[in-house]
Amino acid sequence: MDSTYSPTQPARAEVDAYAGATVLDFGTNWCGWCRNAQPLIAQALGSQPQVRHLQVEDGPGRPLGRSFRVKLWPTLVFLKDGQEVARVVRPSNVDELRDALAKVSDDVKA
Repeated sequence: MDSTYSPTQPARAEVDAYAGATVLDFGTNWCGWCRNAQPLIAQALGSQPQVRHLQVEDGPGRPLGRSFRVKLWPTLVFLKDGQEVARVVRPSNVDELRDALAKVSDDVKA
C-alpha cells in the first residue's frame, strides 16, 4: 500500500459518481498524525482490494477537502456509491476503521 498523499485530486462531481466502496484519506505527507495512522489504515484496507482508497493531499485552497469539511488530519471519509456513510478522524485503532468499512461494503468483514 502506498502511503503518499497525492497532490492531484479528483473533482467532487467525479467522487460523487464513484460506484461501490471508496475511502477518501485526507492528510499530508509531512503530518505526524497521518504518518502514525498509516499502519492502521494499511491493516484495515490491506485485505480489501475491492475498496477504492484515495490518499488526497489536503490544505488551504484544496477544494475536495473543503467540500467534505475536513478540519483535522488524517480524516477518512467512507463512501458508498458516492455518498458519505462514515467518517473517522485521527484513527487510534484498527477496529474503528473496520467498523466504518463494514458500512460501505457488504464484502468487508468487520
